[in-house]
Amino acid sequence: MLQIEHLYLFLVLLPIVAFLYASVGHGGASGYLALMALFSFAPETMKPTALLLNLFVASISFYYYYREGHFNKKLFLSFAITSMPFAFLGGIIEVDASLYKKILAVLLVFAILKMLNVFGTKSTSVKKVKLWQGLTLGAIIGFFSGLIGIGGGIILTPIILLLHWGNMKEAAAVSALFIFVNSAAGLVGQLSTGVSIESSSFLLVAIAIIGAILGSYYGSKKINNKHLKHMLALVLVIACIKLVFT
Repeated sequence: MLQIEHLYLFLVLLPIVAFLYASVGHGGASGYLALMALFSFAPETMKPTALLLNLFVASISFYYYYREGHFNKKLFLSFAITSMPFAFLGGIIEVDASLYKKILAVLLVFAILKMLNVFGTKSTSVKKVKLWQGLTLGAIIGFFSGLIGIGGGIILTPIILLLHWGNMKEAAAVSALFIFVNSAAGLVGQLSTGVSIESSSFLLVAIAIIGAILGSYYGSKKINNKHLKHMLALVLVIACIKLVFT
């Protein structure tokens, strides 16, 4: 998967990315994809690997946020009902490698803005999401999640905060489970087309889990990771530039 001289650096960065994303209720697929782009992974390897990592990291993140009482079931269902089938649909579609990189670069911008807290940390007043809004957004986010190989949390969380549908902790808990179900649906879609998961990917999962447990614990306990998030944002910026110009 990687040349030996790059392997150790990748394995050091992977749990750091998992830690940072799990701390804000995300699975980290955008971060994993950014890392894999920086280390020149093949697009056909990136999608299933990122989705597999998402399954484990997002589930751990959800557990910690749920335990702290931040999960809003109704808010989750309003998006998830349509996101899962559309994530499966996106997962079975093969995207041209060049187009894939451009779409991924655009979506990574959401992750950068989120990490820099451009969307704020919490809403002052919580509003109820309308059914048609949740179903429509769920379908759109789900489709692109499966298409690109992400869980959709980097898009859903900013939307929840911008439209005041929940506070930061609620958005994190909802996004964590949203990411899990979309990643599962997208991965099933990938596997149904004959794509296989490399055995080395499970080693990456084991390493990412370490960062996920620590990140979820500290994130759910309101530990400030501001400076580390800024470092991750820099990595994503570099990855975006690489994706656009290579």
